[in-house]
Amino acid sequence: MLFAGAALAQDGNAGIDEATSRVSSYFASGTNLMYAIGAIVGLVGAVKVFNKWNSGEPDTGKVAAAWFGSCVFLVVVATVLQSFFGV
Repeated sequence: MLFAGAALAQDGNAGIDEATSRVSSYFASGTNLMYAIGAIVGLVGAVKVFNKWNSGEPDTGKVAAAWFGSCVFLVVVATVLQSFFGV
């Protein structure tokens, strides 16, 4: 019975290495997806800021800074994650 359990055991290191390679292969796609989301958020934010500016609302600068900050945050997070994990 002990022999049957030992025969079915698998190498844990091989599984961890395979999982690492699969997750690493997703980083490029994830980074590109975050850049694309940042571009879409930037375009939406630009339209919203333009509409506020044309209507003469006083808080246009604050809204523009918030939208710009969110776009910068997405780009920085994608870059930092990529460099942090060494991918």
